[in-house]
Amino acid sequence: MDKLIYGSAYYDEYMPVDRIGEDVAMMRAANHTTVRIAESTWSTMEPQPGVFDFTYVDRAIDAMEAAGIDVIVGTPTYAVPSWLVQSHPDVLAPTRAGAPRYGARQIMDITNPAYRFYAERAIRRLMEHTAGRAAVVGFQLDNETKYHNTVSPYVQRAFVKHLRDRFDDDLAALNRAFGLDYWSNRIGAWEDFPDVQGTINGSLGSAFDRFRRGLVEEFLGWQAGIVREYAREDQFVTQNFDFDWKPGWSYGMQPSVDHFAAARTVDVAGVDIYHPTQSSLTGIEIAFGGDMMRSVKGGANYLVLETQAQGQMGWLPYPGQLRLQAYSHLASGADGVMYWHWHSIHHSFETYWKGLLSHDLASNPTYEESAVVGREWAEHGASLLHLQKANRVAIMVSNEALTALNWFALETGFVDGAYRPSIGYNDVLRWMYDALFALNVEVDFVHAESDDLDRYALILTPALYSAPQATVDRLRDFVAGGGHLLSTFRTVVADENVEVWHDAAPHGLTDVFGATYNQFSTPDGARVAFADEAIPTTDAEAVLELLRPTGAEVLASYAHPAWSEYAAVTRNAFGEGEATYLATKVAPETLGALLADAVRRAGLWEWPQELAGSLTVRRGTNGRGRPVTYFLNYSGAPVTVEVPVTGDVVVGNPIEGGRLTVGPWDLAVVEGADG
Repeated sequence: MDKLIYGSAYYDEYMPVDRIGEDVAMMRAANHTTVRIAESTWSTMEPQPGVFDFTYVDRAIDAMEAAGIDVIVGTPTYAVPSWLVQSHPDVLAPTRAGAPRYGARQIMDITNPAYRFYAERAIRRLMEHTAGRAAVVGFQLDNETKYHNTVSPYVQRAFVKHLRDRFDDDLAALNRAFGLDYWSNRIGAWEDFPDVQGTINGSLGSAFDRFRRGLVEEFLGWQAGIVREYAREDQFVTQNFDFDWKPGWSYGMQPSVDHFAAARTVDVAGVDIYHPTQSSLTGIEIAFGGDMMRSVKGGANYLVLETQAQGQMGWLPYPGQLRLQAYSHLASGADGVMYWHWHSIHHSFETYWKGLLSHDLASNPTYEESAVVGREWAEHGASLLHLQKANRVAIMVSNEALTALNWFALETGFVDGAYRPSIGYNDVLRWMYDALFALNVEVDFVHAESDDLDRYALILTPALYSAPQATVDRLRDFVAGGGHLLSTFRTVVADENVEVWHDAAPHGLTDVFGATYNQFSTPDGARVAFADEAIPTTDAEAVLELLRPTGAEVLASYAHPAWSEYAAVTRNAFGEGEATYLATKVAPETLGALLADAVRRAGLWEWPQELAGSLTVRRGTNGRGRPVTYFLNYSGAPVTVEVPVTGDVVVGNPIEGGRLTVGPWDLAVVEGADG
């Protein structure tokens, strides 16, 4: 891609009136470059089996092509037509919640042979029809693909085959690895393998979830293979990955997809990022999603294929916020931003998930602000395109740890939700990421099985509950070689089979941390008191590991009548590096103080950290090799700061006398010599 992508999803088939000409004129007036089409309407494209109607696809491509607007065509496989379900009811995915009913999207079994047959036919016909069009620049595979919680017979049979391959047909090895003697769960013959839906075994259940995440990679690879049979060399293949949705917006890792594995199937990673706005706009979700997508392709640029314009109730952006949000995506390394969607829908489920245009389809302040963005990006695109990062801080993440902590919840040790709600893996991950964001510390994410750790000075492992021995060894080598490691409670408790290690905890790293524990509990009123009196005493939360130093410096202990002899936070020199262990969850402000100290000790504290709390600073090098610095103000008041940056102010107020003023919900972008 040689220019920034800016636009929206466009559904001519949803429109209550014929106005495609007017829509295209409004897009051009706003300097929108691209639309995304077709991924939602299989039943319109194929109203009856084998009967194809490309009227709306053709109308959209014809109109965009004439206007010089690019098109991304989506394969329409994430919502099945009613005729398919009538003919093949088993394409709907049974889940632990029971049998599905037709109506919603993403309710099919992506392994079902009938689904695959008809999906392949639809993809091929669509590709034959669109791949040769000049306006078509790329293809999106499916939509927010997941395994849709399927427990179908097809999936369970495939899982058993997978286990037979993994354990070389050795049932005894499987029984040992998963501890299946418990409660008479031992399997004596492959033919007797039970329905996994009822399992109480966290090892078997976690293995099933990991297998199902692999189905997503296989499914996207299958689609990509078909699409690439037709795509030109100048057309890209992408997918719009999404995240967990715990608080009502994009949040933490996606439990049903290993993004690092699935991203291998596409040329360009795409992402859907939704977040609160108005007084709740912080930029954290934008940065988290962008950092994750950049990381899953080894630092490559990515596309934001969906984000909100007006969005759902309570998300109507304040003046300036739509523009601030758009630049925030670029500041993480995005090469384009697309809204879901152009117009607001007049029927059905997402009627009030509003697009750039409201239901009257007229100009409005949100659309008009998008025109400001479009004009600026058309003018300054070369300065903003292909931002690359050289971060020295990384957070190690793990889908396997996420799943394991659903089985063995932090606060109870039982399945998440049993007895009482629990803080989950994503809560710990976001607790740590958010504190780094507040310090203006930019991060990459690394997979728990990554062997590329040496380029970082500081690595953090939030609640890395389960990990193979190779990961433990790499973390050990990282510290011995001079790296700084900060790990939290519930780190390397279990192996890749979620079998709890039977040696001193944390497994294989007791000398690295200079501390160990063999008992833990809930806080029960415990507080964390720091040796450094500048850090205030704070409540212990979620879990409390009773840490015994074996050489480490004690940074904090528990203020509690029973647990005062134990450490809560330790730091230890090991080899050429050092390791910090945090044995309980603390207040975000306290975590921020610990992380600030870790950043300083790793030699990474710079001027952006001095601006933390006033402006968010994001940096990189653009496609023409020049440093670029983003100053982002996520507040309703102007901010003036002293900055050491010199260069050309691409967007925003000029730097005068070393001082920069950024207005409310505004930003500045400086290209040139870095500070």
